[in-house]
Amino acid sequence: MPSAFSGSDPAGEPRNDPRSSGRLNIGQVLDLLRADFPTITIPKIRFLESEGHIKPERTPSGYRKFSEDDVARLRYVLTMQRDHYLPHKVIREHLDAIDRGMEPPPIDPVVPTVPTVALSSDGTPSAESFARRDQLRLSRRELVKVAEIDESMLDELEQFGLVAPRTGTHHYDTDALVIARTARELAAFGLEPRHLRAFRAAADREVGMVQQVVAPIRGGRDAGARDRADAAVNEIAALSVRLHATLVKAGLKRS
Repeated sequence: MPSAFSGSDPAGEPRNDPRSSGRLNIGQVLDLLRADFPTITIPKIRFLESEGHIKPERTPSGYRKFSEDDVARLRYVLTMQRDHYLPHKVIREHLDAIDRGMEPPPIDPVVPTVPTVALSSDGTPSAESFARRDQLRLSRRELVKVAEIDESMLDELEQFGLVAPRTGTHHYDTDALVIARTARELAAFGLEPRHLRAFRAAADREVGMVQQVVAPIRGGRDAGARDRADAAVNEIAALSVRLHATLVKAGLKRS
């Protein structure tokens, strides 16, 4: 039996080996759920009980004892909330259907899709990818969910100027999602958002250089000046990313 089923309960309830009673206390349930639902807490479990989703047994001393069915129901409730944003009333209807031997209604996934980034033959973003203008809009909750980060990481990304809502809105775009996902992957190597400020500074310098180069084109008086400037921005941006990536690769070979 995993070591999570031994020791003291964070809620103050005594931890008995579940093999001896066939029931789990609230701390053991928390341990079982935390891997899939990192934000789960004991107060949250108690709240879901108050909503009628589970009805754990009570010992003579008043401690909760959860069955395998209780844990399965908790997983179902938490999944419906996390993946489908279902309200408690609808979840209760689903559980009632399950209790009566019926299948709950099918649910379409509520996960925004991200437009594919156009790549060059060398795998770096092409000029077309910089020209892309999609209409993806994510709420803060959706961004956290789809990028698979937590609120604290998003707070840090915003604090260090790496991610921000679209101007004049509370929604985030595709670029914010890609940055958040990449930051999550870098975090696995110990790189925290505060370490990524150098990338932000380098990007700002490149943006300034590109804007300086295309300023004369954009300032042209003919009708096509703006379109030529936009095309030049996309081409220069793609070339600068290719150069940057190749310089990093070459530098690592030498190190």
